Amino acid sequence: MSSLISGIKGTTQSLTALRRPWRDFFDISTVDLPSSTSDATTRIAQNLTHFRLNYTLILLLILFLSLIYHPLSLLTFLVILLAWFFLYFARDREEPVVIFGFFIDDRIVIAALLGLTVAGLVLTGVWVNVLVALAVGVGFVILHAGLRSTDDLVMDDLESPYGHVLAGGDDELDSPRGDYS
Repeated sequence: MSSLISGIKGTTQSLTALRRPWRDFFDISTVDLPSSTSDATTRIAQNLTHFRLNYTLILLLILFLSLIYHPLSLLTFLVILLAWFFLYFARDREEPVVIFGFFIDDRIVIAALLGLTVAGLVLTGVWVNVLVALAVGVGFVILHAGLRSTDDLVMDDLESPYGHVLAGGDDELDSPRGDYS
């Protein structure tokens, strides 16, 4: 029980550390049109990396609002969200899930949670509401990420949207020649 509570506490602290201030997220002075398609895709990649938890919270809020007139569905999805949280996000990755003495792989846990989510969508009959809410949410996220300028963002080296090669993590990768010599 104490390991579960410490896992929840650690997950909550790491998620809180990832969330960026809403003042920066909704700063009107940073909104302008991208100069080209490549500029728009670069902005989207950088903003999705920098504000990933903020975008996730907005998507969850839109999903919640779409289910507010379906209380049974809302309750079902809260239970499914708790299952995702306890079985996947708050759990220590080093300790596998054990059911009746059998070790369950992470891929099986994800497949079971995805199956539970799809079954919840089909059985409660709100899959159209959820798909429309996700489409609206993704549209908002892409629109915001494309219109928000990235000039004021301070990106950590580890959160480069282009991966480790451009993030400059290892000394051998910092060389202009790479690791070839």
